[in-house]
Amino acid sequence: MGTHGMVASSQPLASQVGLSILMQGGNAADAAVATAAALAVTEPCSTGLGGDCFALYYEAATQQVTAINASGRAARGLSIDYLERNGLMGAWQERHALTATVPGACSGWCGVVERHGSMPLGTVLAPAIRLAEEGYPVHPVAAYVWALDEALLQKNGSDELLISGRAPRPSQRFRNPGMGRTLRAIAEGGADAFYRGEIAGTIVDALQRFGHVMEREDLASHQAEWVEPISTVYHGVRIWECPPNGVGIAALLALNIYRELPYHPPLSVERVHLQIEAMRLAFADTHWYVADPAFSQAPIAELLSDRYAAQRRAMVDPERALTSIEHGFPDAGSNTVYFCVVDEAGNACSFINSNFNRFGTGIVPPGVGFSIQNRGFGFSLDRDHPNALAPGKRPYHTIIPGMMTRLDGSLYGPFGVMGTVMQPQGHFQVAVGLIDDERDPQTVLDQPRFRVEETSILVEPGMPAEMLAARGHRLQLVHGNDRRDFGRGQIIIRQADGTLIAGSDMRADGCAMGW
Repeated sequence: MGTHGMVASSQPLASQVGLSILMQGGNAADAAVATAAALAVTEPCSTGLGGDCFALYYEAATQQVTAINASGRAARGLSIDYLERNGLMGAWQERHALTATVPGACSGWCGVVERHGSMPLGTVLAPAIRLAEEGYPVHPVAAYVWALDEALLQKNGSDELLISGRAPRPSQRFRNPGMGRTLRAIAEGGADAFYRGEIAGTIVDALQRFGHVMEREDLASHQAEWVEPISTVYHGVRIWECPPNGVGIAALLALNIYRELPYHPPLSVERVHLQIEAMRLAFADTHWYVADPAFSQAPIAELLSDRYAAQRRAMVDPERALTSIEHGFPDAGSNTVYFCVVDEAGNACSFINSNFNRFGTGIVPPGVGFSIQNRGFGFSLDRDHPNALAPGKRPYHTIIPGMMTRLDGSLYGPFGVMGTVMQPQGHFQVAVGLIDDERDPQTVLDQPRFRVEETSILVEPGMPAEMLAARGHRLQLVHGNDRRDFGRGQIIIRQADGTLIAGSDMRADGCAMGW
């Protein structure tokens, strides 16, 4: 709790960096980008300059919410035809170099500071540069995830993100001088230093060595986009998400379906069953409709209408799981870091940055200190699908920041739950806990969660597993370190008097810090 400012992230050193920027007089935008950079240094197994980011920003003076989409596009020379001509359809695997899209994160960092920040970019990035050059002790959850890709990094010759050929162990000090040099270049030259300079050439050369068709022009032409956020009202609170190509609309669809269903206590079989069914219906729609809007416009207004929510809600059987679910027809037609910041003035930033699957492709261009994402694996290879791979197209994105405002326009708070397909369902579950149950952020984050998968439902200990199974759900109980699959969330709530209350997920290394 605090009154002057708050940062909640999955890594204590990163939370400390964000808080230090607030204490120097920076605002929520400055602190958010400083935290993003610190996380890129301390959790390279989840995030970094080789990945993408999205952010929502609440400006207290105007009570407006803005959204930035800093996701990268497929190379202009990459298409389904290219894969077929070169016999690569069968080689399209999750970690293949060709799944790399243009890294968008740097454009997002620079865009947020340029539009909303109050400090020079060099000041914002200085703490992360210091962490990279001086080193830091690797925390336990990060060390565990890092070790999962030790063999991939070794295979790709990515020694810069290893210590003597091994993934760092818990408490082992890791230095990343390459990342320090990259951050210094961005601090001095902004996004151009990344997308049009030596760094861009190094990225392209590395990807081409592994068989990619990425060219320097693909990076030089990249720009983040400020887009119109989407929202719905749930029991007196407006929930904001970024629009497609992100999947935040899935959380809004689930909330729309669920809001007219009867209230049941937390962890009761009745509540969990209804939430699972609402989430399954939402995913059926988003798996079809969410794609790059420059190529396929989703009927957002119709999908979020009360009429459509009522149609989908009518499909829910309160006693039995639906055996199969298809997407509806509205009238018109892995690994990630999430963190949030609220400053003393009441500005808030909800920010998410990701490599997709841990280290992404596992390709580390020499001397830059970061790996390249594999976000392109989110494309479909079905030509008739709205999300089909195409040159210059952005893929379906699982990473989503969330924001909540009261109906009078005041800030309720930023929130998010990271973790591939877990993200919209994490948003759904914590929003219900905060709003319906009126619980504090830490209690909501600590509560057991479910995760809807294609063929089963993952549940944590504490869920009414036997009773859910009796209603027809195929369940898998998850324990131990694998509980990270249920996401790693952060929440900050701002009360009417300006008091800040935050929570940080126990499934990660992090913490909330305020002053």
